[in-house]
Amino acid sequence: MGKRIDPSFYSQITERNSSDIKEKIKLAVVGIAGCGGLGSNAAIALARIGIKKLIIADFDKVEPSNLNRQQFFIRDIGKYKTDALGKFIKCVNPFIIIEKHNIKLTLRNIFSIYSECPIIIEAFDKVSEKSMILKAFGDVRFGKKYLITASGLAGYYSSNFIKTKKLSTNIFLCGDNQNEGNEKNGLMAPRVMIAAGHQANAAVNLISKIY
Repeated sequence: MGKRIDPSFYSQITERNSSDIKEKIKLAVVGIAGCGGLGSNAAIALARIGIKKLIIADFDKVEPSNLNRQQFFIRDIGKYKTDALGKFIKCVNPFIIIEKHNIKLTLRNIFSIYSECPIIIEAFDKVSEKSMILKAFGDVRFGKKYLITASGLAGYYSSNFIKTKKLSTNIFLCGDNQNEGNEKNGLMAPRVMIAAGHQANAAVNLISKIY
């Protein structure tokens, strides 16, 4: 058995959080759809401030090429991203509840997996996956949920180009909406982490209004 953590340690972890949202953060449940560059960084940011629960889903395993921008280590290569990320999160915040799904998200399973989440962070690599989750948010089952998506975070352009924009009543976009990843515009930690930070911060802003 692991070493018992004193419950008062949670108060120490969250001591520097904004006072007006501390109690709301303790109740918050957020979904992370994809555990790569965006998802792993956003998840760690939310875990650090002490949210109640994260529901994370990804079917991929950690590869060496992931290490330049994703919250994984050499020791994690070959492991499922959800397993490696869940273990890291627990090292940051042992109080958080983590629900893991080593599965490819589709329109057949996404509604049940994230039924508990009022907020979902989209962190997919492929356009087809992004289209899938946008389609899900057109369904009445996700009608009252919020989606924080991302587009345009590649390269090493100015950090100031990355913004958070409200696209509709319940959908937000983080990024510059222009610079997608390709051979010229690589996906690298500095800009990916900035965009993930925008997504996590947008989630906190919504938490302040929902809970």
